[in-house]
Amino acid sequence: MKKLTTSVLAIVLTASFGMVSAQNTPGDTLQVNDIREIVVTGALGLKKRQDAVVGSNKVIDNKELNQAVNPNAAQALTGKVAGLQINTLNTNVNSTATVTIRGPRSISGNNQALVVIDGAISTLAIFQQLPPEVVESVNVIKGQQGSALYGEKGSNGVIVVTTKKGTKSEKIQFTLTSSIDISSIYKTPIRQQLYGQGWTGEPTGFSDVEYGGSNWVPFENGSWGPAYNDPQIGGQLLITGLPQADGSLIYTPYAARKNNTDKFFKKGVLLQNGVSINVGGRDSYSFLSFNRVENDFMIEGDKLKRNTIFYKGGKQLGKLRIDATFNFIDQNITQTGGNTFANLMQTPTNVDVKRYENSGMDGHWTAFARSPYWMRDHFRNNANVTTFNGVISLGYEFSKNISLTYTGNMTTSSTVAETYNDQYTSKEARVFSGTGTPYDGLSYLKLGAAPITSAYNKSLNKIWRYYGDLMLNFNYDLTDDINFKLNLGNNIQDSKEDYTEVGGTNLQIPGWYNVRNIVNSTPWYNLNNGSVRRRNVAWFSNLDLGYKDYLFLNATYRFEQSSVLSIRETPLPGEAPRPLNNKGYSYYSAGFSFIPTKAFKNLTNGDVLTYAKVSGGFTRTGNSILDPYAVDERGVFPTGFPFGNLSSYIVNRTPVAQDIKPEFNNTLEANLSFGLFKDRITFDGSVYQTKTDGLITNSGVSNTTGLTTVFDNAGAMRNRGFEVELGLTPFKSKDFEWNLKGSYSKYKAVVTSLDNGALTVPRNVAGSDIPAGLYAVLGGSANTIMGTAYQRDPEGRIVVDDLGLPIVSSQYKVLGKLDPDYILAFSTSIRVKSFTISAVADYRTGNSFLSENKNNMAYVGTLEKQADFNRAYGYVIPNSVQNTGTAANPIYVTNTTTVGDNPTYAGAVNYFTTNYRSDIAEEFMVDGTALKVREIAVSYAVPKSVLANTFVNSMSIGVYARNPFVVYAKDNRNFGDGEMQNTASIAASQYPTSRNFGFNFNVTF
Repeated sequence: MKKLTTSVLAIVLTASFGMVSAQNTPGDTLQVNDIREIVVTGALGLKKRQDAVVGSNKVIDNKELNQAVNPNAAQALTGKVAGLQINTLNTNVNSTATVTIRGPRSISGNNQALVVIDGAISTLAIFQQLPPEVVESVNVIKGQQGSALYGEKGSNGVIVVTTKKGTKSEKIQFTLTSSIDISSIYKTPIRQQLYGQGWTGEPTGFSDVEYGGSNWVPFENGSWGPAYNDPQIGGQLLITGLPQADGSLIYTPYAARKNNTDKFFKKGVLLQNGVSINVGGRDSYSFLSFNRVENDFMIEGDKLKRNTIFYKGGKQLGKLRIDATFNFIDQNITQTGGNTFANLMQTPTNVDVKRYENSGMDGHWTAFARSPYWMRDHFRNNANVTTFNGVISLGYEFSKNISLTYTGNMTTSSTVAETYNDQYTSKEARVFSGTGTPYDGLSYLKLGAAPITSAYNKSLNKIWRYYGDLMLNFNYDLTDDINFKLNLGNNIQDSKEDYTEVGGTNLQIPGWYNVRNIVNSTPWYNLNNGSVRRRNVAWFSNLDLGYKDYLFLNATYRFEQSSVLSIRETPLPGEAPRPLNNKGYSYYSAGFSFIPTKAFKNLTNGDVLTYAKVSGGFTRTGNSILDPYAVDERGVFPTGFPFGNLSSYIVNRTPVAQDIKPEFNNTLEANLSFGLFKDRITFDGSVYQTKTDGLITNSGVSNTTGLTTVFDNAGAMRNRGFEVELGLTPFKSKDFEWNLKGSYSKYKAVVTSLDNGALTVPRNVAGSDIPAGLYAVLGGSANTIMGTAYQRDPEGRIVVDDLGLPIVSSQYKVLGKLDPDYILAFSTSIRVKSFTISAVADYRTGNSFLSENKNNMAYVGTLEKQADFNRAYGYVIPNSVQNTGTAANPIYVTNTTTVGDNPTYAGAVNYFTTNYRSDIAEEFMVDGTALKVREIAVSYAVPKSVLANTFVNSMSIGVYARNPFVVYAKDNRNFGDGEMQNTASIAASQYPTSRNFGFNFNVTF
């Protein structure tokens, strides 16, 4: 990918960064042309000019957010903000994302950015469900300076979402929006095209002929059969799969079918329709929106339906200002369960997949894997999520200098989820008959498949959240040159969650999915039932000083108490109960912004330098990262202790330290912005360093304590990085304008210390029996992937033993990391009269991931490398050597011994299905480098002259594409997308990348 990196970097260095735009809200009297003078909404809903913002931020307006009509507002930000990393974790019917700003700050906590909607803390889930068309702007506060006011919740950066307000016009205005997407599968794993269905050492009644050492087996899931070019069998019309319901057999040519698994997927259809009503007046406004999203996904039966009602209104009543936002979202999802894609990827390339759509399990193309069609229809996950979010903002002006404001937010969410699967046992298994083949008298289960037990689970999750800010605001001009603003406030956050689950196995009546139909209930200790409550209370202040409109100072302070840090100490014998102890913690910041071009007017003479800004500051934030009641554990309630069904409390061997403190982030940041030639060339740059003290993790303790680990402050981390954003407008006229934007962002998070002599801290295991995991490594990344690796000689060749088997490291080694080395982003827009063409792309490199797909494909023999040699003669590890000397004085000679010292087809199969899959994690590390064109859109705005004599105020139509082009690293044979890997799932088997092509229509009247 080196040439690719160089090319993209060259583009970015000639590209650009467009300056921010934001909402000029009602009540803002500032009327200026310089976009940096427009008021932006920052932390706690405080509004200030961009000049006065002392930290790094970027504002994305509604037009840029919606240019490709992405139904997920969070995903629509991808590639548009330097330092903002959005990972799409899956491509299923309800695609979700993670959002991080400037990398990780914790190894045990959540590193995702805080989402604030209309001044109140919200959630990423609500932001992703919010119709993008109702979003006015998104202000990404990258610098910690802007997030210090949110305390521990804002320690990972803040995304401030401002929704649309109604117009001041008393005439009712209607807006209709509609779009339709067609989605298709893209980038399925590339598989070898030389060997087909079969296995070695398995002569059957169908054939006992060995073709180069292997047997053709018509019901195998493995591609360990004869070569397609073997003249004895290649191209012949052969039985493929199991008998169908009518006793017939499916015959297909014994030849490769390229991309045959793609036929399992269909074209998906995504519909988005919305109508909004706008009306207002001199002192009021009202905005009402109805939106519906329907996603008929690429897998038959997987569907999403989402209805959203959004209202926002405001009224000025003398000195009292009232604003309110209400949002109701009802979402229904049904999608396949089980591991459907993993079963699909066990398909030999000679199988015509589509012919088995109605064959059920009995008529599947193999007896050794589940039918993905049967799984699709009989393993289901259904969920109904109902969310209500209400925000009330009150403001009272005592005078022109003093005001009192209150913002209250209440969110309720209810999720009812059902998961079920049908049974497939000997009762359902059909005995084959009348085929006149060796199948007669057998069944799917008798051929070796395992039965499936029916099951049903239902869960109810109810969440209630309250958020309230009360602020007393002062705004004084102390002199003609000095402006003073002070905000003093109190914040209360309260959340409560109740969750209930019931379930079990063996449904008495097939197809009736109800808890009353369960024969064997799941024991209570394996079900998720409970209640959680958490409260945060804080006092805060914000000070802004402005001098002559070119020098601005800002300072914040917040003192916060969190209920998760409440400790009830155990009293001594005979002592009265001790009171609850809750120690609060302080978060603070200080920063400045200086505008040289306003301080020294002669700098702008000659029309070269248009604008310049220097800003920076120090911030201290923190994060407790603890779950409620974590420090208040009394014991563990096990099952089967002391014996049988009897239970008793035992000591918790992994407690949380009673004196644990939040992780504190100390951040230094410096920023530089300038514009040249009337902003035809612009530049924004930031450099920052965050040191995390008191890193919370599991710390080892002496065995004599009877404990395994203690969750405590036991380390430190340092995160350094910088961002560069460039902009260029090479052409600009009334009928033609071309803008280029580009950015380069890089960070490096290093674990600088771990207590008790630890060198690594395990964070997660890989799964799929891959001997690897995610670790925080002293002196390295907190997102390091470690696992077993080949032993190599000084020239990098693989060392094998006397049997030709690779020697694997006894200790885990560093294999890669999840974090990219850097991210390049590029966007462009070209306007020709009423036509606009826009595109967004980004490039990430340096990140890696573990591929479960590759591990699965290794077992069934579909990897390309498994066809790079003649299987009939066994397999010799390429570029391998043997040590004919001693460990102290090695002598390496070229290896010629086949694996297992078995120069046969069976020797190769045995190696790839055992040692290769379970011993060598290095083999399943995949380069996550990717160049992605995220969006391409073409829109046409109907000229107002055409609409002059109609009732229509504006009209536009457009076509667009999302993910139309993706280029992976050379060694990623479409095994997966590095973007889909995260700290919770580093080897997941996800659906392949998909792409969407669509048409949209917008009319206002």
